[in-house]
Amino acid sequence: MVPILLVLLLALLLFGAGFAVKVLWWIALIVLAVWLLGFLVRGTTTAGHRGRWYRW
Repeated sequence: MVPILLVLLLALLLFGAGFAVKVLWWIALIVLAVWLLGFLVRGTTTAGHRGRWYRW
C-alpha cells in the first residue's frame, strides 16, 4: 500500500510541477512580448529625443 501511495504522490508532484512550468512559460512569453512592444511604441521626451520606456 505504501509504495502505491508514494508513486501516486510522485505522479501528483510531477503533474503539479509540469503545470507550474507551463504557466511560467506563458508568463515569460507575455512579458517578452510587452518588453519588445515597448521598444516599438516608446514615446518622445519633451526635448524631442526618443526616450526610454523603462526606468533603469
